[in-house]
Amino acid sequence: MTAHLFKGCAAVICDPHSVLRDVDLLVEGPKIAAIGKGLVAPTGAEVIDARGWFLYPGLVNTHHHFFQTFVRNRADLDWTKLSVIEWLDLIYPIFSRLTEDCFYHSSLTAMAELAKHGCTTAFDHQYNYPRHAGKRLVDRQFEAAAKIGLRFHAGRGGNTLPKSQGSTIPDEMLESTDEFIADCARLIDTYHDSAPFSMAQVVVSPCQPVNCYRETFVESAALARDKGVFLHTHVGEGESQVIAARHGMRTVDYLEQIGFAGPDTFYAHCWELTDTELRQLAASGTGVAHCPEPVYLVGAEVTDVPAMAAFGVRLGLGCDGSASSDNSNLMHCIHSGYMLQCLVASRRAHPVPEPRDFLGYATAGGAALLGRSDIGRLAPGMAADLFAIDTRRMDYVGTRHDPASLIAKVGIAMPTDLTMVNGRIVWAKGEFPGLDEAQMAAEAEAVLATINA
Repeated sequence: MTAHLFKGCAAVICDPHSVLRDVDLLVEGPKIAAIGKGLVAPTGAEVIDARGWFLYPGLVNTHHHFFQTFVRNRADLDWTKLSVIEWLDLIYPIFSRLTEDCFYHSSLTAMAELAKHGCTTAFDHQYNYPRHAGKRLVDRQFEAAAKIGLRFHAGRGGNTLPKSQGSTIPDEMLESTDEFIADCARLIDTYHDSAPFSMAQVVVSPCQPVNCYRETFVESAALARDKGVFLHTHVGEGESQVIAARHGMRTVDYLEQIGFAGPDTFYAHCWELTDTELRQLAASGTGVAHCPEPVYLVGAEVTDVPAMAAFGVRLGLGCDGSASSDNSNLMHCIHSGYMLQCLVASRRAHPVPEPRDFLGYATAGGAALLGRSDIGRLAPGMAADLFAIDTRRMDYVGTRHDPASLIAKVGIAMPTDLTMVNGRIVWAKGEFPGLDEAQMAAEAEAVLATINA
């Protein structure tokens, strides 16, 4: 059994409300064995000098679109120069050209960036299925996750409603409900592992109500409950009036009515929801993956996180895809999420949560959204998912008195010094152990060039 002893940690942030100073942390196999002073390394263990290091729970990303990594930093897709309709008309034809290799390399790219910045568990909402690309796109994502060493929850998304009936999705990206449900079942049967310390799980995730038939959501909920997996979709990002026109009720009521809600369900975004609807989410146990960074580009309302927190809505954080966020850095989202709430604090009925709470949303909060009790905090018996920041740098002078608030208030402007997933070091000393980052980047660029030609 592989073991690691982090010796002399300046601080171990067990969770946002529990910080231990000047302690050791012992990892044995996939889990944390002990935290305390004067721990002795077992025979054969790697002893890591952690003096000056802050150890944090690994971050849990609860909403992303990895395939969109191939449309980053493009001036021709600048939200500020286009209407939403113009933007959709430009970007969806690009998405519809992606090949199976594109999905693999864009996923590998996003996961590598996530791991560098302390993310140890990632959920991805893969809803793009161009007909020519086939059905093994999530399979390739599991392959990419295994290469990087990331704990991966795959959201098998899909779109079933034709554009002629009000969808925004090109016909070449559509599936039938039967196709979608069948492939969800295949992926669950092939990859889903519900055991403690699982590295692979599947979430049934139809893209969004405006782009799917009602039956798609009904059958998704039935399949997920039958298989014992979670549910996810986009909600409350400007579609509620459209759903009301089609179905006579706004999105939250519509999804509750068809059973797509509850403790096994989490929605992305939810920035347009009313207080009444937020209270409904809290009452049903439905969670929210809050994605702060798209607010900068899309220009929508700043999600009312204070109200969600006050009402008891379960909260996690997500990067979102690069169509509306040009990076895969969840640590940056902790900082931007807190700062955005401070920006609009005077217009809110409820106080901004404490800075350390935003770390909680990105760790234990995200773990809870995914139904995980074995990740999200540092304690004996928990999975050894963590990252380390060496604070013996000028960047951190004057900040070290409050490790739990450091990321939200100050921000971390560089990769971690070490990221560990399930007891395995996946990033350290500026490298992915056993992998050639330059080669991975070159291979990804070569595949990207095939769709930009």
